[in-house]
Amino acid sequence: MRLEKHVSGLMAGVLSCALLAGAVSAKADEGTKEAWRLFVTDQEKGQVTAINAADGKILDVFPTSGYVTHLVPSESGSTLFAVQMDHDMVHVINSGIKLSDHGDHGDIEIEEPSLLSVELAGKRPIHVVPHGKQMIQFYDREGVARIYDEDSLLEGKTDHEEYRSTAPVHGVAVPMGDYMLMAEPDLQAETKPEDLPPLLGVSVLDKDGKRVGETETCSGLHGEASSAGIVAFGCAEGVLLAEAQRGATPKFTMLAYDEAMPEGRVGTLLGGKAMQFFLGNYGGDHVVVIEPGSDKPYRMVKLPVRRVDFTLDPEHVTTAYIFTEDGKLHALDILSGEITRTVSVTGPYSKDGHWRDPRPRLAVIGDEIAITDPNAELVRVVSTESFKEVRTIPVKGLPFNIRAVGGSGMSH
Repeated sequence: MRLEKHVSGLMAGVLSCALLAGAVSAKADEGTKEAWRLFVTDQEKGQVTAINAADGKILDVFPTSGYVTHLVPSESGSTLFAVQMDHDMVHVINSGIKLSDHGDHGDIEIEEPSLLSVELAGKRPIHVVPHGKQMIQFYDREGVARIYDEDSLLEGKTDHEEYRSTAPVHGVAVPMGDYMLMAEPDLQAETKPEDLPPLLGVSVLDKDGKRVGETETCSGLHGEASSAGIVAFGCAEGVLLAEAQRGATPKFTMLAYDEAMPEGRVGTLLGGKAMQFFLGNYGGDHVVVIEPGSDKPYRMVKLPVRRVDFTLDPEHVTTAYIFTEDGKLHALDILSGEITRTVSVTGPYSKDGHWRDPRPRLAVIGDEIAITDPNAELVRVVSTESFKEVRTIPVKGLPFNIRAVGGSGMSH
């Protein structure tokens, strides 16, 4: 079933929730607060800068052991993992914002952000997967996934469970019900002693860490996301879907690439939160909307020039934003697959060169989009309504990865 066929019912539900939230806010009056914070890494220095998104005030700068390659917030937004793959270290940041759901309303607690005392050392950490109150950190050179509890980390505890791949590999691990989906290496491939083996596919591990069934083929696995109960992995053959089954192991389906698609593959995935779909990269100048269950699951979107970064809007659930190397920001309608708005934001940033060269990254702050502009030492903020730049935030150095944490709720 295509997205267009069921979006009207979804949007009606979203509208009802919005009206309810408005009613609660009206009753709460001054008891309702909204807070957004930006967390920005530097492409050269080992640090993360915490910023008040509303006025651009620098709240704190947290030193890390080295360059932060990945900055990943938990599902709650209470913590962020600052992953430093070249320094075998993960630091954990307390965002200072705690959101809690009480059914008819949400609460918000606001305090100063802080760098937690815990240090999650391990050999070459890279991919981390948020899952409820858990953060699953994979350490490539160990071939191990460590599961950390967010509340425990906030208390300074680093107790964890572990699941292991058959050998060290550039991998990822994703919980699904009573099972763990684990990236597996191809141990038959010839590999230099200093290199990790290529990825073969995905295996299913039970609670005891034992493999159940055969490994599902997913050559060169890279990119993972979840959407409405389905986990997707980017593969050379297509996109591999895993779906939980009551009383049984997860079911796998390979969405093979269509022969009519241009040369390329999916290597980065984002999952829709209120609608079941995935948005992936494809080659240098395409993105692709992926619809599980559709007769034609892939819808290609051609971009005017090569893509630098892209993200989904969690509030406007049918909208994505794409930044291209000509310095322009584009709004993509997920339903139609059309670019609906474009604005020039920065100077050009070529995709040629090293993957760590200074290039912008995106984050959504409620009804605004924050874009790092490392060459200008700025974070630029664009309104989702007017699609115009509304302010800039100076950030010295080379602002790179950016994550937004926040929301609104009642403050008691």
